[in-house]
Amino acid sequence: MTREELNALKLPDAPGIYVFRGTKREILYIGKAASLRDRVRSYFASDIADTRSSAIAQMAQAAKTLTWTETGSVLEALILEANLIKQHQPPYNIREKDNKSFNYLVVTKEEFPRVLIVRGRELFQNWKDSDIKKLFGPFPQGSSLKEALKIVRKIFPFRDTCTPCPNHLFPATEVSPLYDANTALKKPGKQSFSGKLQRSVLCKPCFNAQIGLCPGVCSGVMNAVQYAQEVSHITELFSGNFKGLKRQLAREMKLASSEERFEEAKSLHRQITALEHIRDVSLIKSEHRISSGGTSSLMRIEAYDTAHTGGSETVAVMTVVEDGELNKDAYRKFKIHTATNDDVAALKEVLERRLAHAEWPLPKLFVIDGGTPQIRVAQRVLKDAGISIPIVAVVKNDAHKPERLIGDAKMAKLHEKEILLANAEAHRFAITWHRSRSRKRLIA
Repeated sequence: MTREELNALKLPDAPGIYVFRGTKREILYIGKAASLRDRVRSYFASDIADTRSSAIAQMAQAAKTLTWTETGSVLEALILEANLIKQHQPPYNIREKDNKSFNYLVVTKEEFPRVLIVRGRELFQNWKDSDIKKLFGPFPQGSSLKEALKIVRKIFPFRDTCTPCPNHLFPATEVSPLYDANTALKKPGKQSFSGKLQRSVLCKPCFNAQIGLCPGVCSGVMNAVQYAQEVSHITELFSGNFKGLKRQLAREMKLASSEERFEEAKSLHRQITALEHIRDVSLIKSEHRISSGGTSSLMRIEAYDTAHTGGSETVAVMTVVEDGELNKDAYRKFKIHTATNDDVAALKEVLERRLAHAEWPLPKLFVIDGGTPQIRVAQRVLKDAGISIPIVAVVKNDAHKPERLIGDAKMAKLHEKEILLANAEAHRFAITWHRSRSRKRLIA
């Protein structure tokens, strides 16, 4: 497919999903866009192999036709993209990531289901089918899914970590016996009741309930039947049935109004309005955060180093410098599994694992410890991931002191002080963690 053929299609400047197809109209790749016109044009840029990956460049060349579907919002596009990827398993989507690197939305099989984002690696290793009521995905970008769920939660509050009120069996609209939480905590399974009191004071609401992100299952405001209806709205939404969900909410609103449940009818009207006017600015920003080093205005530098003793207790770390200051909250530790006595292979593993975390903001510069071999493997990992971010390596002398910087010369000159700070901190952090693990191993 050529750029001229693309221009003839007159793609709209609107959110939606696009589908690249091969010679027999087979689906090669599915993607979402805040602007279909701008997003698809990017596949025909001269540097697509550098900014995305060689596989995506090959896909664009192999594509013969393109189809698309406009959506009412980027949120709707994100959900439709995930459902279509799951249905068709396009080869170039799967090549970009294996199933373990994708993100999934899980609705748990509990009396009061939780709604959680789970990475494929954890899902396939630790979850059983009996734990899952509904499963949605795969979602290619974890950051986009996270932002989407923030939007959805403001419309349809749900439970994620709080504990349901133990006295939830009583209908929320009735006066019920007072639940003595202190007695229950001392003697699990034992409940003490005294007097009559409204359900809303039975248990203390969690923080999310106080700010309107949990419907109140923790405080007893909402019972299991009512909560199940709320969860059904979320599952309908992530099934991609936006129009059906709006009709369902309209029916529920009409029924609530006819039965003079005016507060409930008002809440349902608010949900319908919110669905029709979704403010997904955050998702639009996320859509444009492709190989750009993140949307943050901070100068974020990530530095990596490894440590081991003769291949024993091999570890790697990531340290972060933002605008010249250490950000220790963003530090990460990695226990190396595949390369215990090979610094280059260990660097490859840690960078691949780091890039699997789409929810972490990308830096504007990667700093690594080593020479040309380390530079090359880092460049290959980033290229395979479809990311174009500068890399600088700190070359050490025999005394393990910085001797020179190699890699991106412009970034090295502009940020030499921050690069050396991040590298030194990565070395300190790696050695400290390695020694701690080694001591514990000796004691054990």
